[in-house]
Amino acid sequence: MSRAALSPRLGLGAALLLYLLFLLLPLAALIARLDPAAFFQHLRTPAAYDALRLSLLTSLLATGCVVAIGLPVAYALATRDFAGKRILEVLIDLPIVLPPTVAGTALLLAFGRAGLVGAWLSPLGIALPFTTAAVVVAQVFVSAPFFVNAARAGFEEVEPRYLQAAATLRSSPLHTFTAVLLPLSLPSIFAGVAMSAARALGEFGATIVFAGNLQGRTQTMPLAVYVALQGDLQEAVALSVLLLAVSFLLLAALRLTTERRR
Repeated sequence: MSRAALSPRLGLGAALLLYLLFLLLPLAALIARLDPAAFFQHLRTPAAYDALRLSLLTSLLATGCVVAIGLPVAYALATRDFAGKRILEVLIDLPIVLPPTVAGTALLLAFGRAGLVGAWLSPLGIALPFTTAAVVVAQVFVSAPFFVNAARAGFEEVEPRYLQAAATLRSSPLHTFTAVLLPLSLPSIFAGVAMSAARALGEFGATIVFAGNLQGRTQTMPLAVYVALQGDLQEAVALSVLLLAVSFLLLAALRLTTERRR
């Protein structure tokens, strides 16, 4: 093989190796510090159990909300042109780059007791901040863009001729969506669900600002890891490894489902 052909391969291999090292070294360091004897002992504590239960519950609810509100938005972005579409696209992506503490502050100012919406909810006896519902709201806010972008890409990848064939058969728009567009877009939608659920599961900044850090009520796994770091490194490592395993299994399962659908 000539030097000219070999150089790009070496460059790509070096870049891939560097990236893998950068990705895997922190994970390896985390697992290397794990004490197997103390792992299950730390996970049996009430704080760990409450945090895991709350994280799974809220991330599941948040993902369901994201799918419910995000699917119509993704469909509209993929199939319609309208005034302000580019601005809407920027606003949808904004939570991805917005610092989590800024997102939490914004949610607090919107839904707090004296907030834009909270001031109207308070007389009705509805208070969102520092509740489990606030955790779900924060997770929806930060994770929705991942689902919307993936679902939109899936809708846009569907061949127009399939939709045109459905139209020639006088299929209603709703039937065309449910029988043609949605099934063909499922791999991308599943990928969006996976990314959204993983992002909700790992949410920290917006949650601690908007919902607080109350055990059994708003303390999710990332917040429990933060608290454990203040006093017990082995407990923090145990919780981190558990959260890593749950996230990995979630992504792997949904990725496998997506590949099978493809």
